[in-house]
Amino acid sequence: MNIGGHQVAVCSWSLQPRDMGELVAKLKQIGLSTVQLGLLELVQLDDKRKHQELGQLRAAGIDFTGGMISFPGEDYSTIAQIRRTGGFVPDEQWPLRRRLAEEAARLARELGMKTVTAHVGFVPPHDDGRYVPIRDRIRELAEKFGSFGIDLLMETGQESAEELLAFLNDLSAPNVGINFDPANMILYGAGDPMAAVATLGRHIRHVHAKDAIPSSKPGQEWGKEVPFGTGNVKPAEFLKALHKVGYVGPLAIEREAGNDRVGDVRFAVDSLRQAQHQSDR
Repeated sequence: MNIGGHQVAVCSWSLQPRDMGELVAKLKQIGLSTVQLGLLELVQLDDKRKHQELGQLRAAGIDFTGGMISFPGEDYSTIAQIRRTGGFVPDEQWPLRRRLAEEAARLARELGMKTVTAHVGFVPPHDDGRYVPIRDRIRELAEKFGSFGIDLLMETGQESAEELLAFLNDLSAPNVGINFDPANMILYGAGDPMAAVATLGRHIRHVHAKDAIPSSKPGQEWGKEVPFGTGNVKPAEFLKALHKVGYVGPLAIEREAGNDRVGDVRFAVDSLRQAQHQSDR
């Protein structure tokens, strides 16, 4: 499905499938045939089961916008907890998470993907003693991902756009870019998503269509995720901002809350269609 020049997809984990067969069935309900594929569960399977699972996607003709890797032990119960446990920041988790990330990149190459997204963890301020070790970990992963022909895309939200841009400039790794998630900017209290698109424009290589409303204590307590098109991310304004910076890549609908994921993804598709109609007038 193409809307406004963007391939529209859904994040596989948003549909909470028990297996790839159920994922295919839910995609058919929605009318989509493209996904951003969660890779953690797949890299943890033995080769026989992995082949069986992926075979169901191939048989159904499912296409990929890319992959996503998350990690055991990440705790999203509060912003403070994910700051402590997220991504590649915890020293004790680094060896395992490096291995899982490398396996995800290897699997992504096998599936013909070009990108894998991840929450790399909260990047410390430049003058913090933890900054250089975290930067060097990302550089190491970028080099490994590059050997597989894969771009590592950092999720937005955990830093302001200006902080993230400064980190990317310091990192100086051509195959590290941005997966732009406007809702995460709101959920984490990291700044205005539309302004962030303008700041990060040339680094944006994949986008989540996701929505939220802010917390009364931004940066301290979570905002609330809501179906795309019902929160502070105005779809028409968002598409316009993306077009202004020349982004023509995929829009992967992500929904991580609520009890009607299929219905909410359908609503998001309709919201994107309506937004495109508005911009065509």
